[in-house]
Amino acid sequence: MKVHRSQSVRHVKVTTDGEGMASHAGTALLAEMADRSGLTRGLSVAMGDCGIRWHTHDPGVVLTHLAVAIADGADCLSKLAVLRDQEGLFGPVASHPTAWRAVEAVTSRELRGIDVSRAAARERVWAAGGAPATVTLDFDATLVDAHSEKQDAKPTYKRGFGFHPLGVWCDETTEFLAGMLRPGNAGANVAADHVKMLDAAVAQLPPEWRAGHRPGDDPAAVLHPILVRADSAGATHGFVDALVERNIGFSIGFDVDGRVRDALMLVQEEDWAPAVEADGRVRPGAWVTELTKLADLRTWPAGVRLICRRERPHPGAQLSLFDTSEGFRHTCFLTSSAGKPPPLELRQRRHARVEDRIRCAKASGLRNFPFEDFVRNEAWLATVMVAQDLLAWTAMLCLEGAMAKAEPARLRYQLLHVAARIARRGRDRYLRIDETWPWRDQLDAAFGRLRSALC
Repeated sequence: MKVHRSQSVRHVKVTTDGEGMASHAGTALLAEMADRSGLTRGLSVAMGDCGIRWHTHDPGVVLTHLAVAIADGADCLSKLAVLRDQEGLFGPVASHPTAWRAVEAVTSRELRGIDVSRAAARERVWAAGGAPATVTLDFDATLVDAHSEKQDAKPTYKRGFGFHPLGVWCDETTEFLAGMLRPGNAGANVAADHVKMLDAAVAQLPPEWRAGHRPGDDPAAVLHPILVRADSAGATHGFVDALVERNIGFSIGFDVDGRVRDALMLVQEEDWAPAVEADGRVRPGAWVTELTKLADLRTWPAGVRLICRRERPHPGAQLSLFDTSEGFRHTCFLTSSAGKPPPLELRQRRHARVEDRIRCAKASGLRNFPFEDFVRNEAWLATVMVAQDLLAWTAMLCLEGAMAKAEPARLRYQLLHVAARIARRGRDRYLRIDETWPWRDQLDAAFGRLRSALC
């Protein structure tokens, strides 16, 4: 008779005399990325005149360690202990009170310095092989709940309570370029906020990408075209006029209002072209047409086009009375681009990927603003953007294949949270990864690519 093993773990004897172990060894890849990209030094410069005398810990290193901890999964200041408890790998890490003083020392001046240091490091990373072929800036806002009375936390339109930050992501690289912390009752379609974030996002790009994109620049000075995408919250005259003034293309959602419905009544059935997928296949149950000549767009800049998609509604879709009578769900967008409507509609549909960026950001610190003071929470948001930069740059320069597209949870399990032994041989220090770990070769190769790209 065969006996089956009915145990969930191999029973072992437990001792406390191990030496040189690191439980989050892969996180050192992010810290080394910060050092080699020049980000750590830039943050030190940004915090150099913060008004606090530092004896043991460089404030730039404190913020770098905090960003690495956030990328590793920390959602509050106390979880910096994940790095502090591994001194053999990360060196001396600031205590909780010291880290608190560092965050408290961040003012508007330091925030500007952090942005400058991020832009300089990004320029070096892009020059090392991380530059995308095109740049698409995706704008979107999200709600973040606050579970206690915090400065400027307000009721939200979804009957919650908290904040309503606005962010800008580079679609091609997933970098979190710019973010603005706003009260929970901040409007989604505030043109001034969008324009401010537009300038902040463009300032994060290397100089050759910024060329020709300042207000009033000659269109002939543009070296690299930039496209801005947004949902209908971005369809304001102030924002669109700012894009035109900066020679930036756009594809922005547009509400199906009365003039759009009137235009749709004039469209003939043969005017609808099948929508397409990325591989060129026809998208079932969806069609696209242009309404530019049928709708009154005189208040918008010259050359603006209005394109509409209709699709068969999926179960549970919320439809307007117009959609119910027509039997289709309609969505529209404004664009300044030339070309046939179906490819332009596919490009606008890809704006939905910004929800993936927001989800990843919320998995890396954006889900919680841990401080009572608004300015400290702004410093936290700046550190979250640094953490997102580190994750994006690591994917761009160090990872390949499916791993380069992995979200934070997968990266942490397979690479960042791997255990290893720190060993010394002469003056050299070795990180000895378990030879049975399935992703040991990917982590080893990632360190090699980083050191080759950023010598």
